[in-house]
Amino acid sequence: QKALDGGVNEEAAGMPHEARRVLVYLMRQGTLLANENAKSFEALCRFEKPIRQHLSDMYLSLVIDHKFGVAYILNAEPEQNEAASESANDFPSLIRKRTLTLFDTLVLLILRKYYQEREQLGEQKIMIDAERIQVNMIPFVPISNHESKDKRKLGTTLDKFSEKKILKQMRGEEGRYEITPLIRYAVNAEFLAALLEEYQILAKQVLEKNLS
Repeated sequence: QKALDGGVNEEAAGMPHEARRVLVYLMRQGTLLANENAKSFEALCRFEKPIRQHLSDMYLSLVIDHKFGVAYILNAEPEQNEAASESANDFPSLIRKRTLTLFDTLVLLILRKYYQEREQLGEQKIMIDAERIQVNMIPFVPISNHESKDKRKLGTTLDKFSEKKILKQMRGEEGRYEITPLIRYAVNAEFLAALLEEYQILAKQVLEKNLS
């Protein structure tokens, strides 16, 4: 989700200072991870009700996963009476949606698949390097136009996902990242296998067409 540039209005003035700080952070960053900011995550859980209400007043929803230490905000869905009176385009929205490129989508799917595999093996902190991602892109080269030696394009995408907190770049280890639990919400596990299979079929068809 894109971070919000707006501030907290005066309706939140009755909140404790600690709650308002967390609210401002959420509206600016869009996400909050417990392993990055344990104190703020604890405060969010403690003041969840007033923070959730304030966000609701601004047509935003708060999602908190206590088990994995993930919180993020997203646009609220219009209720039936609101949906009947307003079109989807007219419904108030603070978070602008952006469509991912095919290349970005493929990288995201590769990250999600790797995260799922390592999680099933019982790993708590899941690490990956750019070289492994590059190798995993090879089956999709026909549809992504990605050459194995083109690291700059991949680096731009990984920087983008780092900004969105899906990845966390490791200090002093260039090209090495931790995949954060936020990836669980970027791609649904049930949706993952089907989409990867579709892309693999498409890549094969494009390759066969190019060779014919």
